Amino acid sequence: MVQQLLDSTITSYEIRDIRFPTSQHLDGSDAMNKDPDYSAAYVIFYTDSKDLEGHGLTFTCGRGNEVVCSAIEQLACKFVNKKLQDLVNDMRATHRICTGDSQLRWIGPEKGVIHLATGAVINAIWDLWAKAVNKPIWKLVADLTPEEFVQCVDFKYITDVITPEEAIVMLREKEATKADREAEMLRDGFPSYTTSAGWLGYSDDKVRRLIREAKEQGFTYFKQKVGSDKEADIRRAAIIREEIGEDGVLMMDANQVWDVEQAIDWMKDLLPFKPLFIEEPTSPDDVLGHATIRKALYPQCAVATGEHIQNRIVFKQLFQAKAIDYCQIDSCRVAGVNEVLAIILMANKFEIPIIPHAGGTFLVEMVQHLSLIDYICVSGTLDRRMLEYVDHLHEHCKTPVQLKNSKVTPPLAPGYSVEMYRQSIEDYTFPTGKIHQKK
Repeated sequence: MVQQLLDSTITSYEIRDIRFPTSQHLDGSDAMNKDPDYSAAYVIFYTDSKDLEGHGLTFTCGRGNEVVCSAIEQLACKFVNKKLQDLVNDMRATHRICTGDSQLRWIGPEKGVIHLATGAVINAIWDLWAKAVNKPIWKLVADLTPEEFVQCVDFKYITDVITPEEAIVMLREKEATKADREAEMLRDGFPSYTTSAGWLGYSDDKVRRLIREAKEQGFTYFKQKVGSDKEADIRRAAIIREEIGEDGVLMMDANQVWDVEQAIDWMKDLLPFKPLFIEEPTSPDDVLGHATIRKALYPQCAVATGEHIQNRIVFKQLFQAKAIDYCQIDSCRVAGVNEVLAIILMANKFEIPIIPHAGGTFLVEMVQHLSLIDYICVSGTLDRRMLEYVDHLHEHCKTPVQLKNSKVTPPLAPGYSVEMYRQSIEDYTFPTGKIHQKK
Protein backbone atom coordinates (compact mmCIF):
# COMPACT_ATOMS: atom_id res chain seq x y z
CA MET A 1 0.00 0.00 0.00
CA VAL A 2 2.84 2.39 0.85
CA GLN A 3 4.50 1.84 -2.51
CA GLN A 4 1.18 2.34 -4.25
CA LEU A 5 0.78 5.73 -2.56
CA LEU A 6 4.37 6.71 -3.34
CA ASP A 7 3.62 5.94 -6.98
CA SER A 8 0.85 8.56 -6.88
CA THR A 9 0.97 11.50 -9.26
CA ILE A 10 0.11 15.07 -8.30
CA THR A 11 -2.85 16.03 -10.46
CA SER A 12 -3.88 19.49 -9.24
CA TYR A 13 -3.63 21.99 -6.42
CA GLU A 14 -5.77 24.47 -4.50
CA ILE A 15 -4.63 27.73 -2.92
CA ARG A 16 -6.59 29.54 -0.21
CA ASP A 17 -6.13 32.92 1.49
CA ILE A 18 -7.08 32.01 5.08
CA ARG A 19 -7.46 34.80 7.64
CA PHE A 20 -8.53 34.67 11.28
CA PRO A 21 -9.70 37.96 12.90
CA THR A 22 -7.41 37.67 15.94
CA SER A 23 -6.95 41.45 16.04
CA GLN A 24 -10.42 41.74 17.57
CA HIS A 25 -9.03 40.55 20.92
CA LEU A 26 -5.40 41.59 20.31
CA ASP A 27 -4.23 37.98 20.36
CA GLY A 28 -0.70 37.98 18.97
CA SER A 29 -0.13 41.70 19.61
CA ASP A 30 3.37 43.02 20.22
CA ALA A 31 5.42 46.20 19.85
CA MET A 32 5.79 45.84 16.08
CA ASN A 33 2.63 43.91 15.18
CA LYS A 34 -0.03 45.79 17.07
CA ASP A 35 -3.15 44.25 15.53
CA PRO A 36 -2.33 41.02 13.65
CA ASP A 37 -4.94 38.87 11.97
CA TYR A 38 -3.31 35.45 12.08
CA SER A 39 -3.41 34.15 8.52
CA ALA A 40 -2.20 31.32 6.31
CA ALA A 41 -1.33 31.22 2.63
CA TYR A 42 -2.57 27.65 2.31
CA VAL A 43 -1.92 25.14 -0.46
CA ILE A 44 -3.29 21.62 -1.06
CA PHE A 45 -1.80 19.16 -3.55
CA TYR A 46 -4.24 16.56 -4.86
CA THR A 47 -3.16 13.22 -6.32
CA ASP A 48 -4.60 10.37 -8.35
CA SER A 49 -4.80 8.28 -5.15
CA LYS A 50 -8.07 8.66 -3.30
CA ASP A 51 -7.77 10.75 -0.14
CA LEU A 52 -4.01 11.32 -0.50
CA GLU A 53 -3.51 15.07 -0.22
CA GLY A 54 -0.57 17.26 0.81
CA HIS A 55 -1.37 20.33 2.91
CA GLY A 56 1.09 23.17 3.50
CA LEU A 57 1.07 26.78 4.55
CA THR A 58 3.08 29.81 5.41
CA PHE A 59 2.10 32.30 8.11
CA THR A 60 1.30 35.99 7.66
CA CYS A 61 -0.46 38.64 9.76
CA GLY A 62 -3.31 39.47 7.38
CA ARG A 63 -2.89 42.05 4.63
CA GLY A 64 -0.36 40.77 2.11
CA ASN A 65 -1.52 37.18 2.44
CA GLU A 66 -2.93 37.47 -1.08
CA VAL A 67 0.52 38.40 -2.38
CA VAL A 68 2.00 35.21 -0.95
CA CYS A 69 -0.87 33.20 -2.45
CA SER A 70 0.00 34.66 -5.86
CA ALA A 71 3.61 33.56 -5.41
CA ILE A 72 2.48 30.07 -4.40
CA GLU A 73 0.59 29.88 -7.70
CA GLN A 74 3.87 30.42 -9.58
CA LEU A 75 5.49 27.49 -7.75
CA ALA A 76 2.69 24.98 -7.21
CA CYS A 77 2.07 24.59 -10.94
CA LYS A 78 5.60 23.13 -11.30
CA PHE A 79 4.56 20.00 -9.40
CA VAL A 80 1.50 19.01 -11.43
CA ASN A 81 2.02 15.64 -13.20
CA LYS A 82 5.05 14.87 -11.02
CA LYS A 83 5.20 11.44 -9.38
CA LEU A 84 5.64 11.55 -5.61
CA GLN A 85 8.28 8.80 -5.67
CA ASP A 86 10.45 10.83 -8.02
CA LEU A 87 10.14 13.89 -5.78
CA VAL A 88 11.07 12.12 -2.53
CA ASN A 89 13.93 10.14 -4.07
CA ASP A 90 15.91 13.39 -4.16
CA MET A 91 14.39 16.00 -1.89
CA ARG A 92 17.34 18.31 -2.43
CA ALA A 93 16.49 18.44 -6.13
CA THR A 94 12.79 18.83 -5.27
CA HIS A 95 13.64 21.82 -3.10
CA ARG A 96 15.53 23.37 -6.00
CA ILE A 97 12.46 23.14 -8.23
CA CYS A 98 11.33 26.16 -6.24
CA THR A 99 14.59 27.90 -5.36
CA GLY A 100 16.30 27.28 -8.69
CA ASP A 101 13.87 28.96 -11.09
CA SER A 102 16.16 31.57 -12.64
CA GLN A 103 13.40 34.12 -13.25
CA LEU A 104 11.52 33.76 -9.97
CA ARG A 105 14.85 33.78 -8.14
CA TRP A 106 15.31 37.39 -9.22
CA ILE A 107 12.58 38.52 -6.82
CA GLY A 108 14.43 36.83 -3.93
CA PRO A 109 16.84 35.29 -4.07
CA GLU A 110 15.76 32.88 -1.34
CA LYS A 111 14.05 35.56 0.72
CA GLY A 112 10.89 37.61 0.89
CA VAL A 113 7.52 36.63 -0.53
CA ILE A 114 8.88 34.05 -2.96
CA HIS A 115 10.66 32.28 -0.09
CA LEU A 116 7.53 32.30 2.07
CA ALA A 117 5.70 30.72 -0.87
CA THR A 118 8.45 28.13 -1.23
CA GLY A 119 7.99 27.22 2.42
CA ALA A 120 4.29 26.55 1.92
CA VAL A 121 4.83 24.44 -1.19
CA ILE A 122 7.73 22.40 0.17
CA ASN A 123 5.88 21.80 3.44
CA ALA A 124 2.93 20.45 1.44
CA ILE A 125 5.22 18.02 -0.40
CA TRP A 126 6.62 16.78 2.93
CA ASP A 127 3.06 16.38 4.25
CA LEU A 128 2.25 14.33 1.15
CA TRP A 129 5.34 12.14 1.61
CA ALA A 130 4.65 11.53 5.30
CA LYS A 131 1.03 10.58 4.65
CA ALA A 132 2.06 8.22 1.86
CA VAL A 133 4.37 6.30 4.23
CA ASN A 134 1.87 6.59 7.10
CA LYS A 135 4.17 8.47 9.49
CA PRO A 136 4.27 11.88 11.17
CA ILE A 137 7.08 13.97 9.70
CA TRP A 138 9.27 13.72 12.80
CA LYS A 139 9.13 9.90 12.57
CA LEU A 140 9.70 9.96 8.81
CA VAL A 141 12.94 11.92 9.34
CA ALA A 142 13.95 9.90 12.40
CA ASP A 143 13.77 6.73 10.31
CA LEU A 144 16.02 8.11 7.56
CA THR A 145 19.63 7.02 7.43
CA PRO A 146 22.21 9.80 7.89
CA GLU A 147 22.83 9.67 4.14
CA GLU A 148 19.12 10.01 3.37
CA PHE A 149 18.77 12.86 5.87
CA VAL A 150 21.64 14.76 4.27
CA GLN A 151 20.21 14.21 0.78
CA CYS A 152 17.25 16.36 1.85
CA VAL A 153 19.51 19.36 2.59
CA ASP A 154 20.73 22.02 0.16
CA PHE A 155 24.26 22.86 1.32
CA LYS A 156 24.74 25.62 -1.24
CA TYR A 157 26.31 28.70 0.42
CA ILE A 158 26.94 26.96 3.76
CA THR A 159 29.78 24.51 2.98
CA ASP A 160 32.24 26.92 4.60
CA VAL A 161 30.51 26.01 7.87
CA ILE A 162 29.28 22.46 7.31
CA THR A 163 29.69 19.95 4.47
CA PRO A 164 27.49 16.96 3.61
CA GLU A 165 30.26 14.63 4.74
CA GLU A 166 30.57 16.42 8.07
CA ALA A 167 26.80 16.29 8.57
CA ILE A 168 26.75 12.54 7.95
CA VAL A 169 29.40 12.02 10.63
CA MET A 170 27.40 14.24 13.02
CA LEU A 171 24.23 12.22 12.44
CA ARG A 172 25.98 8.86 12.74
CA GLU A 173 27.17 9.81 16.21
CA LYS A 174 23.54 9.86 17.38
CA GLU A 175 22.30 6.82 15.41
CA ALA A 176 22.77 4.20 18.10
CA THR A 177 20.71 6.07 20.70
CA LYS A 178 17.91 7.47 18.51
CA ALA A 179 15.44 4.78 19.59
CA ASP A 180 16.01 5.62 23.26
CA ARG A 181 15.25 9.31 22.71
CA GLU A 182 12.21 8.50 20.62
CA ALA A 183 10.84 6.26 23.39
CA GLU A 184 11.56 9.01 25.94
CA MET A 185 9.60 11.57 23.94
CA LEU A 186 6.63 9.25 23.48
CA ARG A 187 6.64 8.60 27.22
CA ASP A 188 7.40 12.07 28.62
CA GLY A 189 6.70 14.63 25.89
CA PHE A 190 8.74 17.69 24.88
CA PRO A 191 9.05 20.65 27.31
CA SER A 192 7.38 23.92 26.34
CA TYR A 193 6.84 27.50 27.45
CA THR A 194 3.86 29.79 26.93
CA THR A 195 3.56 33.13 25.15
CA SER A 196 -0.23 33.26 25.36
CA ALA A 197 -0.20 35.21 28.63
CA GLY A 198 2.18 37.93 27.50
CA TRP A 199 0.68 39.66 24.47
CA LEU A 200 1.30 43.38 24.59
CA GLY A 201 -2.30 44.41 24.02
CA TYR A 202 -3.63 42.53 27.04
CA SER A 203 -4.51 44.36 30.26
CA ASP A 204 -2.43 43.80 33.40
CA ASP A 205 -5.35 41.95 35.00
CA LYS A 206 -5.68 39.65 32.01
CA VAL A 207 -1.95 38.92 32.04
CA ARG A 208 -2.08 38.09 35.75
CA ARG A 209 -5.07 35.78 35.23
CA LEU A 210 -3.49 34.02 32.25
CA ILE A 211 -0.20 33.53 34.10
CA ARG A 212 -2.06 31.85 36.95
CA GLU A 213 -3.97 29.62 34.53
CA ALA A 214 -0.73 28.69 32.77
CA LYS A 215 0.90 27.77 36.09
CA GLU A 216 -2.03 25.46 36.80
CA GLN A 217 -1.25 23.75 33.48
CA GLY A 218 2.28 23.13 34.68
CA PHE A 219 4.13 25.92 32.87
CA THR A 220 7.25 27.31 34.54
CA TYR A 221 8.61 29.27 31.53
CA PHE A 222 6.80 32.42 30.33
CA LYS A 223 7.37 35.06 27.66
CA GLN A 224 6.55 38.76 27.89
CA LYS A 225 6.23 41.09 24.90
CA VAL A 226 8.16 44.34 25.39
CA GLY A 227 9.34 47.42 23.51
CA SER A 228 6.44 49.83 23.19
CA ASP A 229 6.53 51.65 26.54
CA LYS A 230 9.44 51.11 28.94
CA GLU A 231 7.53 52.04 32.08
CA ALA A 232 4.72 49.67 31.08
CA ASP A 233 7.30 46.95 30.41
CA ILE A 234 8.78 47.40 33.87
CA ARG A 235 5.36 47.34 35.50
CA ARG A 236 4.32 44.24 33.53
CA ALA A 237 7.62 42.47 34.24
CA ALA A 238 7.13 43.10 37.97
CA ILE A 239 3.65 41.56 37.78
CA ILE A 240 4.87 38.48 35.93
CA ARG A 241 7.88 38.01 38.21
CA GLU A 242 5.60 38.32 41.24
CA GLU A 243 3.27 35.67 39.81
CA ILE A 244 5.92 33.17 38.68
CA GLY A 245 8.27 33.63 41.64
CA GLU A 246 12.03 33.44 41.63
CA ASP A 247 11.99 29.86 40.34
CA GLY A 248 9.93 30.74 37.26
CA VAL A 249 11.74 31.63 34.05
CA LEU A 250 10.90 34.86 32.21
CA MET A 251 11.79 35.56 28.59
CA MET A 252 11.25 38.83 26.71
CA ASP A 253 10.50 39.60 23.06
CA ALA A 254 10.81 43.02 21.37
CA ASN A 255 9.81 41.90 17.86
CA GLN A 256 12.50 43.99 16.11
CA VAL A 257 11.27 47.34 17.37
CA TRP A 258 14.58 48.80 18.68
CA ASP A 259 17.76 50.23 17.21
CA VAL A 260 20.93 48.60 18.57
CA GLU A 261 21.86 51.11 21.31
CA GLN A 262 18.20 51.54 22.20
CA ALA A 263 17.92 47.77 22.73
CA ILE A 264 20.91 47.77 25.07
CA ASP A 265 19.68 50.75 27.10
CA TRP A 266 16.10 49.45 27.33
CA MET A 267 17.12 45.95 28.38
CA LYS A 268 19.50 47.22 31.07
CA ASP A 269 16.44 48.62 32.84
CA LEU A 270 14.72 45.23 32.59
CA LEU A 271 17.66 43.15 33.82
CA PRO A 272 16.49 43.30 37.48
CA PHE A 273 13.63 40.99 36.45
CA LYS A 274 16.16 38.33 35.35
CA PRO A 275 15.09 37.65 31.76
CA LEU A 276 16.60 34.49 30.27
CA PHE A 277 16.84 36.15 26.87
CA ILE A 278 15.68 39.05 24.77
CA GLU A 279 14.18 37.89 21.48
CA GLU A 280 14.40 39.89 18.24
CA PRO A 281 15.94 42.99 19.86
CA THR A 282 16.55 44.68 16.49
CA SER A 283 16.26 44.20 12.72
CA PRO A 284 16.49 40.51 11.77
CA ASP A 285 18.93 41.41 8.98
CA ASP A 286 21.42 43.10 11.33
CA VAL A 287 23.84 40.30 12.19
CA LEU A 288 26.47 42.60 13.68
CA GLY A 289 23.81 44.54 15.56
CA HIS A 290 22.73 41.33 17.28
CA ALA A 291 26.36 40.61 18.10
CA THR A 292 26.78 44.07 19.66
CA ILE A 293 23.65 43.65 21.77
CA ARG A 294 24.73 40.20 22.92
CA LYS A 295 28.18 41.45 23.91
CA ALA A 296 26.63 44.26 25.97
CA LEU A 297 24.07 42.10 27.81
CA TYR A 298 25.80 38.74 28.19
CA PRO A 299 25.87 36.86 30.57
CA GLN A 300 23.06 38.63 32.43
CA CYS A 301 20.71 38.22 29.47
CA ALA A 302 21.07 36.09 26.35
CA VAL A 303 19.92 36.95 22.80
CA ALA A 304 17.51 34.92 20.68
CA THR A 305 16.23 35.38 17.15
CA GLY A 306 15.02 33.47 14.10
CA GLU A 307 11.38 33.95 13.20
CA HIS A 308 12.22 36.61 10.60
CA ILE A 309 15.64 35.32 9.57
CA GLN A 310 15.16 34.87 5.87
CA ASN A 311 17.36 31.89 5.03
CA ARG A 312 20.13 29.50 6.09
CA ILE A 313 22.81 31.95 4.96
CA VAL A 314 21.85 34.63 7.48
CA PHE A 315 21.59 31.97 10.20
CA LYS A 316 25.11 30.88 9.25
CA GLN A 317 26.37 34.43 9.76
CA LEU A 318 24.60 34.76 13.12
CA PHE A 319 26.36 31.61 14.27
CA GLN A 320 29.74 32.70 12.90
CA ALA A 321 29.47 36.13 14.51
CA LYS A 322 28.47 34.67 17.91
CA ALA A 323 25.45 36.96 17.70
CA ILE A 324 22.80 34.73 19.28
CA ASP A 325 22.48 32.24 22.13
CA TYR A 326 19.21 30.64 20.99
CA CYS A 327 18.17 29.70 17.45
CA GLN A 328 14.47 30.25 16.81
CA ILE A 329 13.76 28.35 13.62
CA ASP A 330 10.43 29.03 11.94
CA SER A 331 8.67 26.26 10.03
CA CYS A 332 7.72 28.42 7.05
CA ARG A 333 9.70 31.70 7.09
CA VAL A 334 12.51 29.75 5.41
CA ALA A 335 11.92 27.29 2.55
CA GLY A 336 10.21 24.50 4.45
CA VAL A 337 11.54 21.36 6.11
CA ASN A 338 14.61 21.05 3.86
CA GLU A 339 16.09 24.41 4.83
CA VAL A 340 15.18 23.98 8.49
CA LEU A 341 17.20 20.76 8.54
CA ALA A 342 20.21 22.72 7.26
CA ILE A 343 19.80 25.28 10.05
CA ILE A 344 19.45 22.59 12.72
CA LEU A 345 22.69 20.97 11.56
CA MET A 346 24.57 24.28 11.68
CA ALA A 347 23.13 25.18 15.08
CA ASN A 348 24.29 21.85 16.46
CA LYS A 349 27.81 22.42 15.19
CA PHE A 350 27.94 25.81 16.94
CA GLU A 351 26.24 24.36 20.06
CA ILE A 352 23.33 26.79 19.81
CA PRO A 353 20.08 25.31 21.18
CA ILE A 354 16.92 25.22 19.07
CA ILE A 355 13.84 26.96 20.49
CA PRO A 356 11.43 27.30 17.54
CA HIS A 357 9.15 30.24 16.91
CA ALA A 358 5.51 29.18 17.10
CA GLY A 359 3.52 32.39 17.57
CA GLY A 360 1.30 32.14 14.50
CA THR A 361 -1.23 30.13 12.54
CA PHE A 362 -0.64 26.41 13.24
CA LEU A 363 3.08 27.00 13.75
CA VAL A 364 3.26 24.95 16.94
CA GLU A 365 1.65 22.07 15.04
CA MET A 366 4.62 22.13 12.66
CA VAL A 367 7.54 23.03 14.91
CA GLN A 368 6.81 20.19 17.31
CA HIS A 369 8.07 17.92 14.53
CA LEU A 370 11.21 20.04 14.07
CA SER A 371 12.16 20.03 17.76
CA LEU A 372 11.69 16.27 17.88
CA ILE A 373 13.97 15.90 14.85
CA ASP A 374 16.59 18.10 16.50
CA TYR A 375 16.53 16.08 19.72
CA ILE A 376 16.18 12.57 18.32
CA CYS A 377 18.43 12.85 15.26
CA VAL A 378 20.85 15.75 15.67
CA SER A 379 21.59 17.23 19.09
CA GLY A 380 20.62 14.40 21.40
CA THR A 381 20.08 16.83 24.29
CA LEU A 382 17.20 18.76 25.84
CA ASP A 383 19.55 21.25 27.47
CA ARG A 384 18.11 24.79 27.01
CA ARG A 385 15.52 23.46 24.55
CA MET A 386 11.79 24.16 24.63
CA LEU A 387 8.82 24.51 22.34
CA GLU A 388 6.83 27.73 22.22
CA TYR A 389 3.18 27.04 22.99
CA VAL A 390 0.54 29.51 21.84
CA ASP A 391 -3.04 28.59 22.65
CA HIS A 392 -4.85 29.93 19.59
CA LEU A 393 -6.72 28.42 16.60
CA HIS A 394 -5.91 24.76 17.26
CA GLU A 395 -9.59 23.87 16.91
CA HIS A 396 -9.35 24.38 13.15
CA CYS A 397 -6.74 21.59 12.74
CA LYS A 398 -7.71 17.96 12.29
CA THR A 399 -4.71 16.88 14.38
CA PRO A 400 -4.01 19.75 16.79
CA VAL A 401 -1.02 19.85 19.12
CA GLN A 402 -1.54 17.91 22.34
CA LEU A 403 -0.34 19.32 25.66
CA LYS A 404 0.01 17.44 28.95
CA ASN A 405 1.46 19.12 32.06
CA SER A 406 3.10 21.78 29.85
CA LYS A 407 4.78 19.12 27.69
CA VAL A 408 3.91 18.50 24.06
CA THR A 409 3.00 14.92 23.21
CA PRO A 410 4.61 13.80 19.92
CA PRO A 411 2.00 13.63 17.15
CA LEU A 412 1.25 10.17 15.80
CA ALA A 413 -1.04 11.01 12.88
CA PRO A 414 0.66 10.87 9.46
CA GLY A 415 1.76 14.19 7.95
CA TYR A 416 2.78 17.64 9.16
CA SER A 417 -0.24 18.20 11.47
CA VAL A 418 -1.59 21.26 9.61
CA GLU A 419 -4.52 19.87 7.64
CA MET A 420 -7.52 22.10 8.33
CA TYR A 421 -11.14 21.07 8.54
CA ARG A 422 -12.85 21.80 5.23
CA GLN A 423 -15.51 23.88 6.99
CA SER A 424 -12.83 26.08 8.57
CA ILE A 425 -11.20 26.53 5.16
CA GLU A 426 -14.47 27.70 3.69
CA ASP A 427 -15.48 29.89 6.64
CA TYR A 428 -12.15 31.75 6.92
CA THR A 429 -11.23 32.12 3.25
CA PHE A 430 -10.77 35.82 2.54
CA PRO A 431 -12.87 37.65 1.47
CA THR A 432 -15.65 35.18 0.63
CA GLY A 433 -15.88 33.14 3.85
CA LYS A 434 -18.84 33.66 6.13
CA ILE A 435 -16.61 34.99 8.96
CA HIS A 436 -15.53 37.86 6.71
CA GLN A 437 -19.03 38.47 5.40
CA LYS A 438 -20.11 39.37 8.92
CA LYS A 439 -17.88 42.45 8.98
